[in-house]
Amino acid sequence: MRGAERGQVVDGRFELLRRLGRGGMGTVWCARDLALHREVALKEVRPAEDMGKGAPSPEVLRERVLREARALARLSHPHVVRIYHIVDVRPYPWLVMELLPGESLHDRAEAGPVAPADAIRWGRDVLAALRAAHAAGIHHRDVKPANIMLREDGSAVLTDFGIAALAGSTGTLTVTGAIVGSPEYLAPERVRGAPDHPAADLWSLGITLYVLTEGHSPLRRGTTLATLTAVLEEPVPPPVRSGPLTATLGALLRRDPALRPDAEAVERLLGEAARLAEAGPAVPRTPTSPDLPRPAPPAPPQAPPAPGAVTGPLTPPGGGRARRAPLAVAAAGVLLLLGVGAAWLLRDGGGDDARPDAGPSERATVPEEPEETAEKTDDGGGAPEEPEEDEEPPDPVESETETEEPEETGDRWVAQLLSEPVGTGTRTRDERLAAVRTLIPEAQVLRSDDYASLNPGYWVIYAPGPFADGREAVARCAEAGLITKEACVGRYLSQDPDDVELVCDPVDGGSGRCDEDD
Repeated sequence: MRGAERGQVVDGRFELLRRLGRGGMGTVWCARDLALHREVALKEVRPAEDMGKGAPSPEVLRERVLREARALARLSHPHVVRIYHIVDVRPYPWLVMELLPGESLHDRAEAGPVAPADAIRWGRDVLAALRAAHAAGIHHRDVKPANIMLREDGSAVLTDFGIAALAGSTGTLTVTGAIVGSPEYLAPERVRGAPDHPAADLWSLGITLYVLTEGHSPLRRGTTLATLTAVLEEPVPPPVRSGPLTATLGALLRRDPALRPDAEAVERLLGEAARLAEAGPAVPRTPTSPDLPRPAPPAPPQAPPAPGAVTGPLTPPGGGRARRAPLAVAAAGVLLLLGVGAAWLLRDGGGDDARPDAGPSERATVPEEPEETAEKTDDGGGAPEEPEEDEEPPDPVESETETEEPEETGDRWVAQLLSEPVGTGTRTRDERLAAVRTLIPEAQVLRSDDYASLNPGYWVIYAPGPFADGREAVARCAEAGLITKEACVGRYLSQDPDDVELVCDPVDGGSGRCDEDD
């Protein structure tokens, strides 16, 4: 049946009302079931005319569609689109499916980044659909926002199984050169023509969630060839708006499929992300993911930062020279060292590195090293050789420390922009910091273990202010266009565990605990 038109009746029962969409392997119509008096989705499965000789033969296509449709009909899963009927006509069959009148996640993404909590909920729905399909031996091959619809209750439904499964059981992406699937969502191994495996659908789910929360497609390029090259070779930019979903994205978007978590582990990651999102913007405790294959170990404490990277204050809480790790000046802090002198960096109260007036340059510390090590580090790092002259007069150093005791304990408001588990390593931390600085040039990083008002185990990237209260902090967020609590909140840094509740939400210019007296 070629050139279907509005008003045409298929199989004497389904009247075509309007075209809903068209893809490389078929056209979807809204049709009226004249027998049951309800609207359905009617999908004519046939290759596009521009595929020419590259299209599969009608018999091959028909057999594939019928096999996949029958398998899907046995799923009966709430997050998988329902198949009602097959119209087995020649040369190409029609699939009669559940009509989902709501919007797609593509429509939601077009309106701008969505809240991580919503993306997490939809991601769990789609993951449940994929697990059911994979258990039935079906690989979707085209997971993307346009193929995920929302029911009236807000739950997500995965659609277009019939079209996406047309690549056959061999896993090839092409039918004589024609790509089956959307290039920017394809897993790298599928681009290489590897056999189908559930891990490839999980990569596509990861890209889908990235697009929803970050507001852009990370690997889309100007041409199909450039996009496929990016999928194979280019790094996925670190997410900056995904909040509690960040760790899950990092696990799903590993190019080696053997290193991606399986569906069960992804469910646990999404469950943890959901709990963190429900708990609010406070820095979460480090999530555990024992099921991740060969996770990257945390960087050793004395490992130097990546080239050109800068790091933030890692001073342990409590202050005092005996408990304070001397500061090793990072390469990016050399200019600052020349400006203020080595004594300022080595004085008692090293927690002042994170002060609002410390500027965007940041220093790394080497924990629990004697002061002689710090001096050697300074000498080896090319810093001016004047520590003895600067450190001899004890009075100025001690008096300065006394007058800045509140800064030493970190009692101040900052604008928290992002948190990253310490276990992901310093390289990932520095990549996140570089990404955030495209929006907030003065962004710095600290370790949450250094403040009792933060939960331990995270690097926290923040704008230092100074801010008089949380509302001033969220005003800085708004200047950069970060107007949701998943993207930026006001946080209070102190050594009082009760201050963990001091979190200022950007909504309406500041809500929640935005002042110490609230």
